[in-house]
Amino acid sequence: MKKRDKIIYWIATIWLSLGMLSTGIVQLLKSQEETEFMLQLGYPAYFLTLLGIWKILGVIVVLMPRFPLFKEWAYAGFFFAMSGAAYSHIAMGTTNEIFPSLLLLTLTVISWYFRPSGRKFSVVSQ
Repeated sequence: MKKRDKIIYWIATIWLSLGMLSTGIVQLLKSQEETEFMLQLGYPAYFLTLLGIWKILGVIVVLMPRFPLFKEWAYAGFFFAMSGAAYSHIAMGTTNEIFPSLLLLTLTVISWYFRPSGRKFSVVSQ
């Protein structure tokens, strides 16, 4: 792996992890503002707990060494959550609040694309 690719991977992964961890914690705390916003988007309040837990677990998996299959699942979860968030903003007309979702979606794709070979899942045929 080139040094440039490794730097891109770690910058994207650190920012992705910080973004997912901070939003996951906010969702677990269920502030009044966050709960109202989730309800405005048409989702039940309990969805905050589910998203918060999965985001925090996803960050742990993406950062820890080994377990490439779990990493694939975490990246897929991040992709679905952030693309779903972006679509929800578009569908509800709150496009002025779409930037964080698109940023985390972009960081997810960059981190996944530039991940080192030891962090990639590969199926070995016999």
